Amino acid sequence: MKATAVPAIAGAYLFEPTPHTDERGFFCRTFDAEVIRSVGLDPEAFVQDSMSRSVRGVLRGLHLRSGAGEAKLVRCSYGRVFDVAVDLRADSPTYLGRACVELSGETQATLYIPAGCAHGFQALTATADTSYRIDRPHDPSEDVTIAFDDPDLAIPWPLPVTSVSERDREAPSLAEFLKHRES
Repeated sequence: MKATAVPAIAGAYLFEPTPHTDERGFFCRTFDAEVIRSVGLDPEAFVQDSMSRSVRGVLRGLHLRSGAGEAKLVRCSYGRVFDVAVDLRADSPTYLGRACVELSGETQATLYIPAGCAHGFQALTATADTSYRIDRPHDPSEDVTIAFDDPDLAIPWPLPVTSVSERDREAPSLAEFLKHRES
């Protein structure tokens, strides 16, 4: 497994395993504490795993947490997703930078998204299973959503959006989020 920095977001990493394939399929390690440590992250900090299943065109996001935020490891274990992170850390050298990465069940790559970044993805295949490993227990009272279609972010979602939650559909713009955060 190798770790590569994601230049658009300071502190973000892409972890790419080395699948071993044969006539049965493949085997690969999707989490390696030593590789996580090698980039300065604490593998024991991750306390909760979750998973979502989405159909083609479904868009989830852009989500983040208030307060201390939430760092996460995101992996598509089946299918393919267009995954996006937006740096909303005002003191970051990549503030308002965005990273767009395709994650897939074929590569089993994992994207590390630092706390303070918004995250979202769109399913590109008939079925896409996405796993999240987060560094704090989830607290719904800290959930924040930003409009996935905000023109200031201009995220190049690859497909027409077929379904989105009511919460995501009614999310405030980036400008509204930033104004509210500063007040």
